[in-house]
Amino acid sequence: MEMNARYTSFVAVGDSFTEGMSDGLPDGSYRGWADLLAARLAASSPGFRYANLAVRGKLIGQIADEQCGPAASMGADLVTLVGGLNDVLRPRCDVAQVCARFEEGAALLARGGGQLVLMRSPGRQGPVLERFRPRMERLFAHLDEVAARHGAVVVDLYGSRALSDPRLWADDRLHLNAEGHRRVAEAVWQALGLPAGDDWDAPLPSAAPPGWGARRTADLRFAREHLVPWMGRRLTGRSSGDGRPAKRPELLPYEV
Repeated sequence: MEMNARYTSFVAVGDSFTEGMSDGLPDGSYRGWADLLAARLAASSPGFRYANLAVRGKLIGQIADEQCGPAASMGADLVTLVGGLNDVLRPRCDVAQVCARFEEGAALLARGGGQLVLMRSPGRQGPVLERFRPRMERLFAHLDEVAARHGAVVVDLYGSRALSDPRLWADDRLHLNAEGHRRVAEAVWQALGLPAGDDWDAPLPSAAPPGWGARRTADLRFAREHLVPWMGRRLTGRSSGDGRPAKRPELLPYEV
């Protein structure tokens, strides 16, 4: 795709994926693909401005209601929307309602006038993906229709060979690690028609799988540190994003 656009501002909306979990920085904060993309765009555009309204744990209705209107009012050249996965991964989910709220959010952002980018979220190999695959694929099929109506660019991370590799995912098995986020930033960069830095979807080098003992140890650590707390939040109606402000709520100059 050759778009040959020069972007001077970028606003990102969504959930933990766009917030940057789990691309951790030394101070305990998260970087992530959106920050990486902003830094790369800023390097060639003096005065470049960036906002990131994403908050972990948000459902698509919350994203549409809380983030999309403010993002559209910023009038950025570039806007990204990724959401709905937190909805479809829940035990009960009205996929039709998720699709409808996603379209509402996309329509709001499109009215802001910037180039809209949508993404099919990546999926990690394993039983969780297989269980929820029909819901995800129904949402992603609708996403294509939304993109066609609003002239949006679609970045297909779900179909990636590399991003399904467990080695690109964090210990929580829900979020990409630093290398995974770097590849997503490169994928979006290329989808915008900008010169490729590398093959973001290149498979990782082959490696011997971990032994039985190592797998069991990892499974127990995952259950203790991530699965049990996640289940507790679901049972009590809490979210990891409750009370948490947007990552970067104002469209301000981004210092490289």
